[in-house]
Amino acid sequence: MNNNICEYLCSMQSFSISGQFIDLFQRRTYPAQVDVNGGIISSIKEIDSAPAQYILPGFVDAHIHIESSMLVPVSFAQVAVLHGTVATVSDPHEIANVCGMEGVQYMIDNSKLSPFKFFFGAPSCVPATGFETAGATLNATDVETLLNNKDIWYLSEMMNYPGVLYKDPEVMAKIAAAHKAGKPVDGHAPGLRGEVAATYAAAGITTDHECFTLDEALDKVKVGMRILIREGSAAKNYEALSELLRLHPEQVMFCSDDKHPDELVLNHINATVKRSLAKGYDIYDVLNAACVHPVQHYKLPVGLLRVNDPADFIVIDSPAKFNILKTFISGELVAEHGKSLLPYMRAQPINNFKALPKTVEEFAVKAVSTAPIIRVIEAVEGQLVTNELQFPAKVVDGHIVSDITNDVLKLVVVNRYEPNAKVSVAFIKNFGLTHGAIASTVGHDCHNIIAVGVDDASLCEAVNALIACQGGISVVSAPGEVAVMPLPVAGLMSLDDAYTVAAAYTNVDKKAKELGTTMHAPFMTLSFMALLVIPALKLSDKGLFDGGKFEFTSVEI
Repeated sequence: MNNNICEYLCSMQSFSISGQFIDLFQRRTYPAQVDVNGGIISSIKEIDSAPAQYILPGFVDAHIHIESSMLVPVSFAQVAVLHGTVATVSDPHEIANVCGMEGVQYMIDNSKLSPFKFFFGAPSCVPATGFETAGATLNATDVETLLNNKDIWYLSEMMNYPGVLYKDPEVMAKIAAAHKAGKPVDGHAPGLRGEVAATYAAAGITTDHECFTLDEALDKVKVGMRILIREGSAAKNYEALSELLRLHPEQVMFCSDDKHPDELVLNHINATVKRSLAKGYDIYDVLNAACVHPVQHYKLPVGLLRVNDPADFIVIDSPAKFNILKTFISGELVAEHGKSLLPYMRAQPINNFKALPKTVEEFAVKAVSTAPIIRVIEAVEGQLVTNELQFPAKVVDGHIVSDITNDVLKLVVVNRYEPNAKVSVAFIKNFGLTHGAIASTVGHDCHNIIAVGVDDASLCEAVNALIACQGGISVVSAPGEVAVMPLPVAGLMSLDDAYTVAAAYTNVDKKAKELGTTMHAPFMTLSFMALLVIPALKLSDKGLFDGGKFEFTSVEI
């Protein structure tokens, strides 16, 4: 870039703006003029009067998997800025499970095409467990290499909590590498309480975003952990945890974890802020959670509206309405009055897909006993945790089949990394399908193909549709009637812009709901039914898994 262009860009990022200044450090709001020079806050002057607009720091999502938006970073940024988000603490765990180190670098490289501030972590658990097949493995040496990269800011969620509790050498080596690099370690410890939570935190793990009860969160606060209140597309913990904003506001951050594209175009962290203010929580406590705490905890170079900070801030109409009028990143106006000013840039795909088409016979489950009782996964709306139920199986011609009357449907996982792997089968309740099947290659954490359906033919057709395009989501409404949304980037993300992806996802989601499901986000919920590290019962490509005992179990009792 030549000097003339540099001077031009700097002049474009030099300006003054006046409004009601929300000072999160002095905890007061007053009329002020904010001066920006070369993308940096050069001065903040209290004045006698100012326009009826409010100036405050931009929002930071304290934990998100960009991949779950089905958008590559530049496309994610394009829409996130509309909602006042200027930065994310991003865990590339999903693409790392598919493509390893190359996948992490892909996210970093793509993110640099946008002024939006992405801060990636080193995935700590690839694969998350040894009970499933992933596309890659990141050992302690790989993690240390990543942590020494200036583009890596922290060790991401340590979901192998048994490895922490029992001091597994590989797990402890990864944590030690983060401490040596001076970078924080994120937690992932659903349900851990009391002394067990204290042992987990004592390993130097400082956050957790998996709390689903207030008592659990309070136990973790007591041992010094910061709690990320999560409100995503599938996991919604805000109602259970929002009281932390009154009890321990200094320990709180906001995150979405996973946000599907149809919801991302509507809102982001701003929705949690508005909800908190509507509940009557203190505005300075709420905005510190949304803006300041992530920057301080992760030591991020994100501006907090102080002199000499990068000019990362937003302008809203009022705290009562909280409509985002403008978003600035490093002094650049990136969104204004509901319009993103960031351009769409098409990326190149990266993938790892070797599965070959399946036959209907591969989805059959032969009954062992004459009157079998089966273990059934109970999916819980708005949660990642599941329950274990037991039901008398429906048997037809010696095979256990879906029981539509009792909403006990067949769930399958197909290994995408090996051409001829055996289909893994279990049963699940609460999806509510009355016909057809849905399938996805977004299947946390290893992202094998996961599908739920009422009959083997529909399941097979839904799975084969994804094998044909090497990744995506699909709906089979009737034989030969298949809707597919391809995800060519690792089977997780689209190459299209945010609005095209949101429209495509909305269409496929609508078709899924026409099959009878009442779930708010059926594909997102489906994606977590292979997440073995969240109890109680999940399914991997290797079999039915008891997350409480951390071991395989049988479908038939």
